[in-house]
Amino acid sequence: MTAKPRPGRYLVRALRPWWRLTRGLTIGAQGVVIDERADVLLVRHGYRPGWFFPGGGVERGESIKTALARELAEETGVAITAPAKLHGIFSNGENFPGDHIAVFIVRAWEQPETPPPNMEIAEQGFFPREDLPRGTDAGARRRLAEIFDGADLSEMW
Repeated sequence: MTAKPRPGRYLVRALRPWWRLTRGLTIGAQGVVIDERADVLLVRHGYRPGWFFPGGGVERGESIKTALARELAEETGVAITAPAKLHGIFSNGENFPGDHIAVFIVRAWEQPETPPPNMEIAEQGFFPREDLPRGTDAGARRRLAEIFDGADLSEMW
């Protein structure tokens, strides 16, 4: 089955040149949310194919940790209940020149409510590392190998 193009995808593509002109460097925060079985939370966006860690951009005047907490709550309903551990900061220049992603490991959390699917987040779910959904982002797979399997830390997404 072929996925239908989503209207949001076109908007993101249309705005990228503007972002590149107005922002020399962008930073995002993503959370590797791990449950008691060591399954990881992934999201599927409505505007691009694949599965990713939840997260998003850091807004002007916002700390990376505040952005992480906000994005997790907005996208998945996850509330961080103890400090998340910084895993690393990765260059995402292949996807978006000047972009960097701060990845945090989130082991202490609660999810009092799961937001319904919307235009931004079409699906979310916890997955065993051995059975990740088809289309899981290669950078997310590398981060999981670093966190769980002791793979060398890469500076590239």
